[in-house]
Amino acid sequence: VQLVESGGGLVQPGGSLRLSCAASGFNFSSYSMSWYRQAPGKERELVARITSYGSSTDYADSMKGRGTISRDNAKNTVYLQMNSLKPEDTAVYYCNFVRWGMNYWGKGTLVTVSS
Repeated sequence: VQLVESGGGLVQPGGSLRLSCAASGFNFSSYSMSWYRQAPGKERELVARITSYGSSTDYADSMKGRGTISRDNAKNTVYLQMNSLKPEDTAVYYCNFVRWGMNYWGKGTLVTVSS
């Protein structure tokens, strides 16, 4: 199993970023996928989740109205589009899924929102 995040970087407040997570080694279309983030000195928190075929999504209150999670099962990739970014969005963003009660994580991609 491999989850590889990309798309992070430095962005100014109010800007946008699109994160990607390329998955391999498992039947991607069978699993809900999630994005989490962990800011310095804070616990990891759920940002967004999408069901296996994308029929349902869920967002943390902090991301509602600013983020969109989507997936392309043909490409084994899940995305997180984030708009109107704020300094408090600065964190390492991780891709995640759960199989048989076990959490799988990527190594993360750093998002820094700063002027």
